[in-house]
Amino acid sequence: MRDLTGAGVYISNRIGKAIADYNMIEDGDKILVAISGGKDSFALLKLLNERKKWAPVKYEIIAIHVVSDYKPSKAVSTAKLKKFFKDNKIKYCIEKIKLLNKEGRMSCFWCSWNRRKAIFLAAKRLGCTKVALGHHQDDIIETLLLNMVYHGEFSAMNPRQELFGGKIVLIRPLCYVEERYMKKFAKESCFPAETCTCPYSETSKRRMMKNFVNEAEKKCKYVRKNIFRSISRINKEYTQIHPEQS
Repeated sequence: MRDLTGAGVYISNRIGKAIADYNMIEDGDKILVAISGGKDSFALLKLLNERKKWAPVKYEIIAIHVVSDYKPSKAVSTAKLKKFFKDNKIKYCIEKIKLLNKEGRMSCFWCSWNRRKAIFLAAKRLGCTKVALGHHQDDIIETLLLNMVYHGEFSAMNPRQELFGGKIVLIRPLCYVEERYMKKFAKESCFPAETCTCPYSETSKRRMMKNFVNEAEKKCKYVRKNIFRSISRINKEYTQIHPEQS
């Protein structure tokens, strides 16, 4: 870990704990790391690549970036991505997809669905056993709250999730890392990242959830930890709702 400093050391340690707790990476794994162009996916890629030097298991990583015919403002350029991959000696692939309809429009769901499809197809083609996504703890917490408030369900991003009968396993090694550490590490590392300003995103809703957590944290410093823990600590005695309570 001698090549890491500051926030990088902390994040790498948290990644190590997540990998151990959820059995995310096994010996011989070939991991496809999804790179959106934001700070979180760059950090995940760099740290997984660094951890290969001392990790107790041997694994291979390949970066993947999906580009489409729709380009939101401030999206990181493919040229910058390729330079980053080459400078860090990381194998990579660039997948191209079409998103816009005949009227030049699309939706957030359609974009997400097609990007995931491209990643899964690439994983199969490249023989990858795992797909790593750069969602951190705040992403997971905000998604949980969004699903509760707007969809009336208790569901969140799983740190480890088997798909297609276990043929592909999604992993989120940053699940124990708060966003503030990601920002510090991105600044230390000078990533060529950009903040996506896609008009189809749920930025306003996520911002509301983020503000709620920040305000609640002023009263209880364990708010983030408690919300995250609640995902795996459901009290079955309180899960049944009687008809007159619904």
